[in-house]
Amino acid sequence: MNSSDIAEYLTNHPHFFEEHAELLSSVKLTSPLMGRAISLQERQMEVVREKYKVLELRMSDLMRLAQENDGITNKFQSWTRSLLLARNDVDLPHILTQGLQDIFTVPHATLRLWQVAPDFSHTWFAELVSEDVQLFAKGLVTPYCGSNHDFEAAGWIESDHSIQSLAMLPLRLAPGSATFGLLVLGSPDAARFTKEMATDFLVKIADTSSAALNCLID
Repeated sequence: MNSSDIAEYLTNHPHFFEEHAELLSSVKLTSPLMGRAISLQERQMEVVREKYKVLELRMSDLMRLAQENDGITNKFQSWTRSLLLARNDVDLPHILTQGLQDIFTVPHATLRLWQVAPDFSHTWFAELVSEDVQLFAKGLVTPYCGSNHDFEAAGWIESDHSIQSLAMLPLRLAPGSATFGLLVLGSPDAARFTKEMATDFLVKIADTSSAALNCLID
C-alpha cells in the first residue's frame, strides 16, 4: 500500500483510531512549530490552536469593521439631523458642506448648483458653472475619487494649500435623472481620496444631499 491507499483507507474507516487508540500516542510527527517529534494527539492540538488563532484574527477584524461602521453611521445620522434642523432653504448648502467638514473631518467641502430657482440666483452656490463642468457631472455614474488634475471644480475651494485629491459627487434625484449640481470634497493630502477607495458611502452622501438641495432647484 502506498500513502494514498492508507489515506483512503483511514477516510473510509473513521473508527480506526477508536479501535486502535494506543496508536494515537505512539505515532510520532514532526511539529512545524516546535521543531521536534510529537504525538498525533499533540499535532492535532497544534492544528486546533492554529485554526483558533485564525478565527480570533477574523473575529478581531469583524469587530473592528463593526466599530468603524457604527462610527460612520453615527456621523451620518448627526449630519442628516443637521440638514433636517435647517430653518431656511438658503442655509442648506452651507449647513451641508460645513457639516461634512466638521462631522466627517473633511478638510474642504463646497458645491455648485445650476438651474436654481430665481430666489436663489444671487447666492454663492449658484455662481456660474461652465458647460464642461456640467457635462462632467452628468457623465459621473459614481463619485469621482482621485488626484486633482487641475479640475475647474477644485478652484471653487478657497484654501491656502493646494488641493491634491478630490471627491466629486454628482447631485441628482435618481440614476438617469437630470444632474443639477456637483458636491466637491477636497484635501491637501494626496492619499485622502484615491481611485481605489470604495464609493458606497459617498453615494449615500450624494443621495441625501440631492434630496435636501432639491428644494433650491427651479
